[in-house]
Amino acid sequence: MLAIAASSHGWLKAASLHQVGSEVLKGAAVAGERDLKALLRDIKPEMQEGVFVFCTIAHDGEIPAAIHPLLMFREREGTTLVMRREQAERAGLSSQFASRLITLTVHSSLNAVGFLAAITARLAEAGISVNAVSAFYHDHLFVPDQRAGDALRILNSMSAPEPRTSAR
Repeated sequence: MLAIAASSHGWLKAASLHQVGSEVLKGAAVAGERDLKALLRDIKPEMQEGVFVFCTIAHDGEIPAAIHPLLMFREREGTTLVMRREQAERAGLSSQFASRLITLTVHSSLNAVGFLAAITARLAEAGISVNAVSAFYHDHLFVPDQRAGDALRILNSMSAPEPRTSAR
């Protein structure tokens, strides 16, 4: 298994290991939840601090030393960097999609079927765009900064227990 160990300061290394807290585990088999009902019941969304933005640099462009992206993805057209808005501004990078990051704290399996589809469909019904990222343990949602509170309320309502009806 190839995993990337990361920190809040950016990518550290890629190796046959992953990092949990400060303890590095080799070849750990950690099963995530696959049952859709359990995933939706236990999503427990948490809003992360700060505003994040999406930037792009050329493939041959260097990432400035002062930049510590949360996420980096290489595409044919260029390299996308997701970072805190303040970092992008300090580095003079143009950016798009000022967003808040909501982490779904349930440990979802990378093989879970329909989880993000159910979540993004509910947010779409409310007119909220979302850029979703699945990581090893959790799914993460970047939602527009001005709609983050609405998104968090919707996500919390999805995990709320259904009201019981009394039989008479």
